[in-house]
Amino acid sequence: MTRTYWAAGTAVLLALLFAVAATVASASGDGDGDGDGGSRTTARAPGLYSADAGFARDMAVHHQQAVEMSFIVRDRTQDEPVRGLAYDIANTQANQRGMLLGWLDLWGLPKVVAGEPPMSWMGSADGHGGHAGHAMGGSGMSGHDMAGHDMAGGDMAGHDMGGAAAKPGALMPGMATKEELAQLGAAEGRDAEVLYLQLMTDHHKGGVAMAQGCAKECETPAERALARGMVEAQQSELALMADMLKQRGAAPRG
Repeated sequence: MTRTYWAAGTAVLLALLFAVAATVASASGDGDGDGDGGSRTTARAPGLYSADAGFARDMAVHHQQAVEMSFIVRDRTQDEPVRGLAYDIANTQANQRGMLLGWLDLWGLPKVVAGEPPMSWMGSADGHGGHAGHAMGGSGMSGHDMAGHDMAGGDMAGHDMGGAAAKPGALMPGMATKEELAQLGAAEGRDAEVLYLQLMTDHHKGGVAMAQGCAKECETPAERALARGMVEAQQSELALMADMLKQRGAAPRG
């Protein structure tokens, strides 16, 4: 278990270090990585509805709920392995979220786009993810509720988005509903530990699917590297959480 968890943390750290270095190189004008500093004066920013921008916006929201759930469970149990896992997930995903939002700032792109359904960037070769065909009737609702609450009208709930389905009442695949967050906040001890591990398992599965989508479709090398690091780290944590659930006489849901 210790080796698995160490590997997950190492993968994330390496991805973060590479992403920071690549971002600095891109911002300084040496975006092609050949070191000459003169072949391109600036790196071309991704488009508003590109996979790069869409992943950054959606994963920032996805990560925010993981941070929220992790802080909740730290107040609901005294179990050190669960509290330690929760702390590391919160710390890692808060840092990654800051990086994703920082890229949006660097690219001069908004963090929320009115009318953009979650994960509309996935599954399209041109990086637009069929956005125009999925606009929500000019409602002006992005659906990016930071607590993972239901979208206006629940239009996307249960629909297939990029090969992964969001359950009714959840914003994106793997995300918890507001009812599940309330259950976690009311649970204590072993019940809180098991529910957190189950919810975070679902959350990581959805996050892995999203990160795999970016690793395939995003064009920014640093972002692809971060996405691949997310996949490796979260898959390792999935194995760890399965073991922790088994130790508590429980199992992942579904």
